[in-house]
Amino acid sequence: MLTVFQQSAPDPVSLDEQTAKVESAYSTAYQTSSATRQRKPVLEDYVFYAELQRASDKASDEKRKPNVGDCLYQFARGILPVDFDLNSSTAVEEQTLSLSDLEIEKVNAWRALRQASWAGAFYLCTTDILGPFNAPYAFRQNGYVPGTLLYVFMGGMAFYCGGLLWWLYVKLDSDRFPVKSYSDITERTAGKYMRFLVTWLVFIHMIVNVATTSLSAAQSLHQLAHGRICFVVSIIVWIVVGCVLNQIRTLKRYSWLASSAIWINILVIFLSMGFIAHSPPNYASAKASYKIPAGPVIKQAFATYPFYERINGVMNIVYAYGGATIFPQIIAEMRRPMDFLKAFSIAQALIFTIYIVYGLYVYSFQGQFTLAVAFQGVSKYSWQTVGNVFNLISTIIAGGLYGNIGLKILYVNVVERFLNGPPLLSVRGRFCWSALVIAFWWTGFIIGAAIPQVQTLSGMVGAATNMQFTYSFPTGFTFLYLVQLDATAEDGAYTPSGVSQRVDSWRDVSRWKRGMFGSVKTRQMKLQVFKWANFTVCMAALATAGLGIYGSGLSIAAAFNSSAATSFGCAAPV
Repeated sequence: MLTVFQQSAPDPVSLDEQTAKVESAYSTAYQTSSATRQRKPVLEDYVFYAELQRASDKASDEKRKPNVGDCLYQFARGILPVDFDLNSSTAVEEQTLSLSDLEIEKVNAWRALRQASWAGAFYLCTTDILGPFNAPYAFRQNGYVPGTLLYVFMGGMAFYCGGLLWWLYVKLDSDRFPVKSYSDITERTAGKYMRFLVTWLVFIHMIVNVATTSLSAAQSLHQLAHGRICFVVSIIVWIVVGCVLNQIRTLKRYSWLASSAIWINILVIFLSMGFIAHSPPNYASAKASYKIPAGPVIKQAFATYPFYERINGVMNIVYAYGGATIFPQIIAEMRRPMDFLKAFSIAQALIFTIYIVYGLYVYSFQGQFTLAVAFQGVSKYSWQTVGNVFNLISTIIAGGLYGNIGLKILYVNVVERFLNGPPLLSVRGRFCWSALVIAFWWTGFIIGAAIPQVQTLSGMVGAATNMQFTYSFPTGFTFLYLVQLDATAEDGAYTPSGVSQRVDSWRDVSRWKRGMFGSVKTRQMKLQVFKWANFTVCMAALATAGLGIYGSGLSIAAAFNSSAATSFGCAAPV
């Protein structure tokens, strides 16, 4: 079994035989004894079946050439602790039992949901992460030097942490125990109580993202109407549109919309760069947002704004790279999960380039007058209109994506898991989904209308949620996974019929010592450095998040004092 997985160039003559062997071994392991299905799964179960799943995936597609995901996964298997010996097929075969019709139905339904290609994953990742119109504002708050360094550093860390999430997914996912969301990775590495916290944090994150995208669209609509429409009504319009758009339930059907949003954003970037080069700043909007009078443009290498404003700028950079929240769900709906790393790498390179180029360009022309939504900083109404019209389309598509993910999290974890509701893709599930869509978007309206300043709300979201999902949780969960893996190094051989023969329990100091610092079998310096480096990054990210929440709170208070916009009011912040 393991030999088939590790073989880089299988003999074409025996490929069918090898594929059949892998599929048979996986099916046999899946149809294990009632004891396996009745007891609570442990880490050893998840890892064992995930290894079988990856081997089955690889053997089932003879024409696919090895890609960067396959290579990095094999590399990780070489430098990280070896999990289990999958060659013990005899122990598996002795414990077989037929699956029930319900179990077979669930497996087939989940397999049917895996339809997205790597190109679709690229579009979904880019649509979720790409938010270029806040980039110039982040440079305004921090200056040229800190802004550039922060975008480079945060971008590199976001790529690293996204890779960790993908790695945890392929180490823990299988048809027997599918990973459907961020919450599943959480439970398998940090326990059910942490799962509960993360589930609701993901839901809050998505619903606030819906609020920020609705606010951005409302600002565009308000400018298009020359301010003749009440701002709170402008928000309501896009809440209704979002309710209609989120009737789409699968990401595969949404990927074509996501691809159009990317090209629309790129078009707006190039158009606004041309407009800004031939137009003075929008002094009226800058005065409404910041209470600063018209004057010469001032650009700074190091910004001199109050500390809390600079922290809010940093959190906007964090917010710009936030997107890891939906990565597990994107991977879960891919036909080939190993292809995700290719899609993510291309998306991240494109996003980083756009942020740096667009942010520096706009800030160089508009300085302290740079608005939170950069393309609205042109003074000519006709040019504002072009940017606003295209932004309305791309923003609501992004909001629909956030809504889709947030609603799936709520549906799977609450409706299906706790309320024993109907499956998502069933007829009854359609009615439950539609009702949740309405409640979800109108809750987003309440949040957006209560805090109608996009830049401050984005900073708070970056500090409270994006920082955790993009930086803190991937590194923290990787640390916990490796601790548990090291702790199993001295245990007896694992078999699917029961837990491996553990030499001690989690209450024993010996197991904790082995997990934290390795054992005789696993105490390689590079492994321990990797494990504790992730722990250090996790603690640093949590500390930064706390500082960001403090700074964003002060920024929200200051924005209410300086802006014309109030909660649930008709006045707009632009």
